[in-house]
Amino acid sequence: MNRLTSPTVVQELMARHGASFTKSLGQNFLIDENILQKIVDASAIGPGDRVLEVGPGIGVLTQAMAQRGAFVTAVEIDRRLIPILSDTLAGYDHASVVQGDILKVDLPALWQEHLEGQPFSVVANLPYYITSPVIMAILQSGLPLQSMTLMIQKEVADRMSAAPGGNDYGLLSVAVQFYCRAELQFMVPPSAFMPRPKVGSAVITLTKLPECPAGPVDEDAFFHLVRAAFAMRRKTLHNNLAASNFGLSRDQVREKIEACGLSPAVRAEALSLQDFARLTRAFYGAD
Repeated sequence: MNRLTSPTVVQELMARHGASFTKSLGQNFLIDENILQKIVDASAIGPGDRVLEVGPGIGVLTQAMAQRGAFVTAVEIDRRLIPILSDTLAGYDHASVVQGDILKVDLPALWQEHLEGQPFSVVANLPYYITSPVIMAILQSGLPLQSMTLMIQKEVADRMSAAPGGNDYGLLSVAVQFYCRAELQFMVPPSAFMPRPKVGSAVITLTKLPECPAGPVDEDAFFHLVRAAFAMRRKTLHNNLAASNFGLSRDQVREKIEACGLSPAVRAEALSLQDFARLTRAFYGAD
């Protein structure tokens, strides 16, 4: 058993180092041994694998991954937790800690220096307030990511894995599924954390795809069009694209939508990645 899942041990560690939970940093530490092992199992990491962890807290997940032989680099923003991590990770030669803000860190430099320029996975209990920015920063970094196994707010996990046509499907769904196959693994109750969050959590696995499932398409153009299509969720695709900066008349926008085999009256949440890719090629003439 990982002693760091004991609430008593967590409290003693925090008290010994004069630390406290910081709500603004989304600090909710995992105290459920079963959930901990299920996360590591879902990640499928093993000996010699390179892993990037974001927000290790006191090192509960870090320890569990290092115990399986993975080389773990953990990025922690809270300076007060660094001495605790030095304590809890002592003796784990495969685990290292970088103090810093993952959204400000030079990811390519971090990859070269700490992950030895090797393909890597991300496994993390992500602070909810930075979930989407962190995921997109890593996905769009161009680094050789293999997969992400993340414990995040259930609502966000639902959005990432949503299919077209549902209420959860939106810009985040399209953005994640452009790069990855998203699979919801299991739910995590608030009682698994200390302190307890006010919302439910879920573990999701994002497996990096070798190429966009919609085929070759200019990435910048694709996301510009998708953002325009979702600009006003209740408006039709025609109205949203006509209001965007494409330099086209409303009639020209309608013609391009219809040329893609779509109704101008459709809404963005009904469109697949393939639909958005066809629209991108039609509006930009590029792939």
